[in-house]
Amino acid sequence: MDYTEDILKYLSTRSQFADVRYMNSTTRSYSYRNGQFDGQNRSDGSGYAVRCVNNSIAMSFFNDSNFPSMKSKLENLIYNSRKDGKHKIDISGGIKTSWNELGKKKVADTPDSCKIEFIKDMDRIMGESGASVRFTNIMDTNVNESYANSSGSSISGEYSRIYFSYMAGISDSGSFEESSEEYGSTSGYEFIDSLNFAELIGNDIRTLKASIHGGKVAPGKYDLVVGPSISGIVAHESAGHPMEYDRIIGREAAQAGGSFIGAGREEQRVGSMYVNVIDDPSIKGSFGYYAYDDEGIKSGKRYLYRNGFADTYIHNRESAAIAGQKANGGGRSSDWDMEPLARMSTTYIEPGEQSPEELIESVKHGIYMKNFTEWNIDDTRFYEKYVGKEAYLIENGKITSMVRRPVLETTTVNFYSSVDGSANDLTFHAGLCGKGDPEQGVPVWMGGPHIRLRNVYMK
Repeated sequence: MDYTEDILKYLSTRSQFADVRYMNSTTRSYSYRNGQFDGQNRSDGSGYAVRCVNNSIAMSFFNDSNFPSMKSKLENLIYNSRKDGKHKIDISGGIKTSWNELGKKKVADTPDSCKIEFIKDMDRIMGESGASVRFTNIMDTNVNESYANSSGSSISGEYSRIYFSYMAGISDSGSFEESSEEYGSTSGYEFIDSLNFAELIGNDIRTLKASIHGGKVAPGKYDLVVGPSISGIVAHESAGHPMEYDRIIGREAAQAGGSFIGAGREEQRVGSMYVNVIDDPSIKGSFGYYAYDDEGIKSGKRYLYRNGFADTYIHNRESAAIAGQKANGGGRSSDWDMEPLARMSTTYIEPGEQSPEELIESVKHGIYMKNFTEWNIDDTRFYEKYVGKEAYLIENGKITSMVRRPVLETTTVNFYSSVDGSANDLTFHAGLCGKGDPEQGVPVWMGGPHIRLRNVYMK
């Protein structure tokens, strides 16, 4: 039984603002490792996240099965909220609605045997393609959620998410290379059917094996064309994270780090006029999709960077009030017993009008880095490094010989300032993004098109 309304009624007359979120989730996971079934797991969880605001913001989490047993905890929550402390919070409400995204081929209708057979097939394909080290995993999650607040909101949602990942390792000529990829969607198992994973994985491993024999890049300045997996991780790491407002004001400094973007500096220049980076949790089917966030705020498209300038911060209710702005649907929690933090969801570089071939045709001396095998970035999201997995030289507008592990080491501003063109082939990849203490991993999509950078140092 859901006691959301009972809890809210109990708190409403004794608080300036109160909200209640109930979440019930089930996650199942299945994996194969080097030709052997590695096991399956199931985790179930349900409970309430309750927030009360008076002289300070107080939160409590509990999963009692009856309302009378909750009352002592609610009394303690009210008591804590009357202590002096942080108390700014967006108190908007008045939304009454429901939403769902369960897909056509529902998780509940898909037997375990089908999921296990799928990852077994993927393991076999990796082995036949030459991978000596192999791991595959498929995971699904079903969530029922309700939210209500003292400002009149009452929202319910039900959704499922599908996630598939693999890792493959190749040994050849005394060298070793590995590849890992992630795919995900907020939908049903029709997502798995929509992609030709056998072809994707087979091509990836064969290319990985060929890359071992690629030549070295002569250090120097090159024009660089990067593929969607690189533009996606760049968007996520050097636009999404630094525009999460709790990082900007230092709340995350001891856990996930800070931001090179300053508070109140929405018009800070970060790149060329061709750079537009968007975060949009309202894209249906995306791994980070939701209609309303975990604080009852409607999701929507927001420009993090627009025409080369920082534009819109990602907010939850608390960070929005601190900034003197409105919450914009960025409040996300990974489970019922976690507070909603300011988080990105589906972050991407906006596509342009040219084809990828047209971007490459104008490059006389350059490198095409289709995807990456390694990346890292500092705590303020300013200094960053990307190492190519599948990469080639570009000579006089033509892709020529393969090169092994070209390295771009740069800053966020230098990267975006070097961009002079984006292709029209927007593509997304999935991920699980960690943040907070205790750490919360939430599903995200990151994407972009092919983009071109001029005169960057490569090695």
